Amino acid sequence: MTPQERSLVQESFAAVRPISDQAAAMFYDRLFTIAPEVKPLFKGDMSEQGKKLMQMLAVAVNGLNNLEAILPAVQELGRKHVDYGVTAAHYQPVGEALLWTLEQGLGEAFDDDTRAAWAAAYGLLAGVMCDAAAEAQAA
Repeated sequence: MTPQERSLVQESFAAVRPISDQAAAMFYDRLFTIAPEVKPLFKGDMSEQGKKLMQMLAVAVNGLNNLEAILPAVQELGRKHVDYGVTAAHYQPVGEALLWTLEQGLGEAFDDDTRAAWAAAYGLLAGVMCDAAAEAQAA
């Protein structure tokens, strides 16, 4: 990711943080609409799940300036998701739901450059998670 992309992601996420509970609810509503097959993978309190999602996003967004520091945690998250029944195919609708949620929450501030920056960040982190998941499954 370029420094400009990292900056766009971090600045836009700062604008989402005040509405994090609503953003998380919107994300899961959208995810379950476009990929209803993933809903059974979520067995706990969705409010708590939303808080975990926003905390994980905060760590990832803040860690974009020092990826080496967060990659072990991202890899571990990918391995844990295998135990939850997550497959590589699930990452695509998650990315779609994330971008949609950001667009809804940020409105006009979610311009083409910001969308591209978020897509790059998600693609990078989801790729790391998928690779770690595949390694875990092969072991």
